[in-house]
Amino acid sequence: MDLMQILGIIIPTAIFAAAPLILTALGGVFSERSGVVNIGLEGLMMMGAFIGAVFTFYGETWGFGSASPWFSFVMAILIGAIFSLLHAVASITFKADQVVSGVALNFLAAGLTIFLVKKIFDAGQTPYLNERIFKSDVPLLSDIPIIGPLLFGKAYVTSYVAIALAFVVWFIIFKTPFGLRLRAVGEHPMAADTMGVNVTKMRYIAVMLSGAFAGLGGAVYATSISGNFTHSTIAGQGFMALAAMIFGKWHPLGALGAALFFGLAQSLSITGQQIPLLKEIPHVFLLISPYVLTILALAGFVGRADAPKAIGKPYEKGKR
Repeated sequence: MDLMQILGIIIPTAIFAAAPLILTALGGVFSERSGVVNIGLEGLMMMGAFIGAVFTFYGETWGFGSASPWFSFVMAILIGAIFSLLHAVASITFKADQVVSGVALNFLAAGLTIFLVKKIFDAGQTPYLNERIFKSDVPLLSDIPIIGPLLFGKAYVTSYVAIALAFVVWFIIFKTPFGLRLRAVGEHPMAADTMGVNVTKMRYIAVMLSGAFAGLGGAVYATSISGNFTHSTIAGQGFMALAAMIFGKWHPLGALGAALFFGLAQSLSITGQQIPLLKEIPHVFLLISPYVLTILALAGFVGRADAPKAIGKPYEKGKR
């Protein structure tokens, strides 16, 4: 097996595996740029995966056909945003500890989704989905020599949607008045309040956007990678997305790059048995490699990352 064949296996899988992480990390960027820590990305992603699997399954029976996954994406965005309100109310309105609130959201999502799966399907998992996001070649682009087969062959459209959204989020945060206000309430909420920015409103919007993106990330995972939903479908993916956001310095394009890096680590665990150099490594080591790399990346980097100045600090009008 030559180098191009190895890259042809690893790179498309890395882009494919990175899509849910990119989307969820972008959600984290919105929330934490506004000053609200969102440890609950794992739970929000889990809820999105549940909604994605359920509504794709029922979309098939309701006659949506191949559009069923896209219908589930819309529902995952809406329900993810609504579910994130629990974190917003607790941490913004009631000024609860934001880390504790996020952890509680994770536990709630884990219990609630499995409870609903058992009530709806009388089983521990949803049925496997017939209508899913499948890979296909991108017309014209996949014919480009060398680069085409690597980046645009056997591609999932959700991967390119996720990458495009990273640039959209970058533009919104750094090139629009909304983004300026968002960054202001995360850096110096009192100054923003003095200039007429509604800090509470901005933070609510940011947390709901994080829920929408994380919900979409979970739905993409369920409809493209796992093919159904069980208690172990989202096993640390939300935390990896959180790590990608921190590794990317709370910047959309940085989060994109970090998510692609973690996607590469995941691709090795998926394709390792097909690659000669990795074939001899015990499979369990390949399975844990994404999590080990996540820990190593954060251990060597997080101390040098500059978070928004007001992150994790509830804002009380008139108080410094």
